Amino acid sequence: MTTTTRNPGTGAPGTAAEILARAKALAPLLRARSQEIEEARQLPPDVVRQLRETGVFRMCFGREWGGPELTSMEQVEVVETLAYGDASAGWCAAIGAMTGAISNFLEPATVKEMFPGLDVITAGLIAPAGRAERVPGGFRLSGRWSFGSGITHADWVTSGAFIYEDGKPYASPDGSNAHASRQFLVPGHQVEVVGNWDTTGLCGSGSSDYTITDVFVPEEHTYTFYKPKGRPSPLAQPDSFMRSLCAVPLGVARAALDHTRETVLGRTDRMTDTAWADMFRVQVALAECEADFNATRSGVYASSQRHWEVLASGGTLDDLTPVERAASSLAWVHAFRTSRAIVNRLYDLLQTWSINRSSPMDRWMRDTTVMCQHVAASDLILESAGAYLLGRPPKFRMSLGLVR
Repeated sequence: MTTTTRNPGTGAPGTAAEILARAKALAPLLRARSQEIEEARQLPPDVVRQLRETGVFRMCFGREWGGPELTSMEQVEVVETLAYGDASAGWCAAIGAMTGAISNFLEPATVKEMFPGLDVITAGLIAPAGRAERVPGGFRLSGRWSFGSGITHADWVTSGAFIYEDGKPYASPDGSNAHASRQFLVPGHQVEVVGNWDTTGLCGSGSSDYTITDVFVPEEHTYTFYKPKGRPSPLAQPDSFMRSLCAVPLGVARAALDHTRETVLGRTDRMTDTAWADMFRVQVALAECEADFNATRSGVYASSQRHWEVLASGGTLDDLTPVERAASSLAWVHAFRTSRAIVNRLYDLLQTWSINRSSPMDRWMRDTTVMCQHVAASDLILESAGAYLLGRPPKFRMSLGLVR
């Protein structure tokens, strides 16, 4: 397992501005290596190192740990910037940065023991797909989990699993008699990667299945999202690990818009000798895509800002109106789906200039298609938000910051 020390020296970025500046400097390098990243089906080791050096993996750590404690909006901007360079790198950055968010749900002594440095990468699947048998001092964990984005370079792997005691399902302590589950943190070297990530897009994220076989997990290395154990903060919320993922499609859409504008300025219709920049259909398509992008991006930032204001002032998400509370998760879905629509329209606008594998439009179309299959872009989010707005119990409670 590779981690840095807690105080790695003056070269470590300590503010949102510093992390964003490093992300902006890295983005062109990521763009230049996008084909290599895609062909490798995972991030190359030196790219992982460069991402660590930006500080993106430390951005969710609280100030009590010496972390920069970026706001949700600052996190989105950093991930957007990296995804502007390469979608898979941005995706892995958003996933890997969950370490700081998880630290809020562990005992402080455990955080010190598990995370001696701030640039620690955590990956894994929170859905309970494994089996954890209670044993003295902890659990024996086994199972197979899917879509472990960044699993090949993770220092720690978090995995959801159902709890068993003496071979029988363990009932939830909340009195519901539901089969209890929780999250289990296992060092990356104790995880076996299946290596079955062979997809249409987002290829470089390395989102393979992985297995864990009869690994002992100490009680203190487990957690739930029911109650934070650290300092109360806007980041100590059940939905905190999901907030920046929608920045990936936004970064890709922005890249596609800029690429299209640059391409159009250099093209002339061979049949009419008309500059593409003077053509009505091109002007309208580009303007409409810009309008869609600006609206959906503003929705993400505005809803995040409102949530952050309430939480930073000492309030809770319960202090929001139902419309305000649902706005953030709805903005995530809209960002994914609108970004994909923008990329698809621009792909069609550029016609045959889009279809070659050497064209970034081809990759962006495939990347946005695949990332829109993630739960954060799914009808489950819409269904849950709709149910909540109607006073009904939502299926995916965590997307609304609900745990019960």
